[in-house]
Amino acid sequence: MDGTDNGLAESLQPWILLPTVRTFAFCPEAYALGTPRTMPDIHRGDGRAVLAGNAQVLDEHGKDLTSKMLEGAHAMLQFAKHHQIELCVLTDASAACGSQVISDGCRLVEIRKYRKGLGVAAALLDREGFLILSQRDYRSLGHLRKWLLPDFVPDPQAIDHHEHPWCKQYFGESELGRYREA
Repeated sequence: MDGTDNGLAESLQPWILLPTVRTFAFCPEAYALGTPRTMPDIHRGDGRAVLAGNAQVLDEHGKDLTSKMLEGAHAMLQFAKHHQIELCVLTDASAACGSQVISDGCRLVEIRKYRKGLGVAAALLDREGFLILSQRDYRSLGHLRKWLLPDFVPDPQAIDHHEHPWCKQYFGESELGRYREA
């Protein structure tokens, strides 16, 4: 872990200040694995494959963390249901919360590989019908903020994570689009 919030503060700060919005924080990795922790990454699939028993979560030492990641995902689902969460803004590229992109195997290798897909908790929330966005979905977050604050003017240049030049270059034009369309 690098100790940063991976852009969450930038994306969520305007929401925290709205009187019509309640925010809740929950980290399924911290819940199940504690802090500090080794680095969990999905191998041979994405979060949907982990839920189906066709992929596993390993740390950088090869230790199997699959059951712990499933425990954290189920705890997050119960938390979301209990608090009647309407929108989940999750940290993309995470083995738990990736909403569009995750590491393809261990991220601590010399050349990190990525795959399009959901993390374990994101896949469970998606399966249960929760609306999920990445902290990097700036266009969508702007439109939602406009809906809540009619005087707000979204940045017309804002793009969502899957529209970012890095995604286009890494995954190619044919791979663009939200994970639900894949």
